[in-house]
Amino acid sequence: MVDWSLFGEFMLQWLTLTFMLVGLLGLMIPIFPGIAVIWLAAFVYMLVSAFAGTMTGWDWFLFVLITIIGFIGGFVDNIIITAKLRETGTPWRSIGIGLVIGLIASCFFTPFAALVITPLALYGVEYLRLRNAKSAFDSARGWLIGFGWTFLALFAIGLVMIGLWMLWAWL
Repeated sequence: MVDWSLFGEFMLQWLTLTFMLVGLLGLMIPIFPGIAVIWLAAFVYMLVSAFAGTMTGWDWFLFVLITIIGFIGGFVDNIIITAKLRETGTPWRSIGIGLVIGLIASCFFTPFAALVITPLALYGVEYLRLRNAKSAFDSARGWLIGFGWTFLALFAIGLVMIGLWMLWAWL
């Protein structure tokens, strides 16, 4: 005879892990909220566990820790890219225009289009402002370097969040 409660718990855990991995891989897409997807998967798992009455003090502690780390991850994206761009002397107006153009382009094309269009838009805005190809290129390169560092930081944060959830779910 099949123990349906054990089967349901198994399915919930693997579904949660699947969504978390989708969130982690989604970090490669500039506008995809991968950290939020990972946190939402943990949140749904917490809700189901709480309604089932299986949440312990340790489980609540790990969920709160996942939430805090996810909140920090939500700010990392903007902080790293912006800091890298500000190092190149790129003004806030140019950063904003480049990001808006990238966001709009990713809505009309694919989200991956933002990887190409955002630095190109930033280059164009900076070239119009400075009339200097090298300085404009430095701004575009700063965005690309910032995006690379952001991806690595968010990937590490996502791995930590998933690892904490695994401790919660499987230990």
